Amino acid sequence: MLEQLRHDDILELRLARPPVNAFNLDLSRALREAIEAAPDRGARGIVLCGRPGMFSAGLDVASVLELDAAGRMGELWREYSTLCRAIAASSVPIVVAIAGHAPAGGAVLATFCDYRVMARGAFRIGLNETQVGLSVPPEIQTGLRRLVGAYRAERLMVAGTMLDSEEALRIGFVDELAEPDEVAPRAFAWLRALLALPPQAMTKTRAIARADVVSAFDAECGSDVDAFVRGWFGDESRATLKAVLAKLKSKA
Repeated sequence: MLEQLRHDDILELRLARPPVNAFNLDLSRALREAIEAAPDRGARGIVLCGRPGMFSAGLDVASVLELDAAGRMGELWREYSTLCRAIAASSVPIVVAIAGHAPAGGAVLATFCDYRVMARGAFRIGLNETQVGLSVPPEIQTGLRRLVGAYRAERLMVAGTMLDSEEALRIGFVDELAEPDEVAPRAFAWLRALLALPPQAMTKTRAIARADVVSAFDAECGSDVDAFVRGWFGDESRATLKAVLAKLKSKA
């Protein structure tokens, strides 16, 4: 479910969990471990990719409902949240190549990367959690505010807005657009240009600049995750997620 390819000192991590690269416990853990291990294995940068047409649909709805019913949703949320922190705190820069749609958790991962290249065309990105009956946690809100500003982030998150690629570029949700088959090459090109800078100065400056978003995760680490998850998956959320899953199955 996760392919790892080396390109000299750049590690490409390619999500490969059909049909939509949805995150369950195993994929969340595999990606986190690959990111955390990358520097010790000689990688100076990471490019994170999905598949053409779909970067990631976010958390696996079927897994969410199954774990929630068993009272184990906190385990998935802890693992996914730790993955997001690993991206934010990575000692090497991470560029995301979004060659398709990136709703909900897919957009969340992109939010914490250093740079976002997205495909032109009829692809959408956004934190649409409220559309499926879920709230947006504080640390994720911090990530989006960092990209687009506080008021715009509030409006987008409260409405659960999905943006087309042109609008996402205009407001700063993504950094660059490219034709679908050029998304990954452009991500590699940006990363190679960054890695050509004096490494100590670049790395130290980057760490200082990203300290706020890492601190947002650490501020939440002592919170009662189980209580948060219970609130996140109350009757309203569970009913909405079941409707979403039924709709997805009808289209399968």
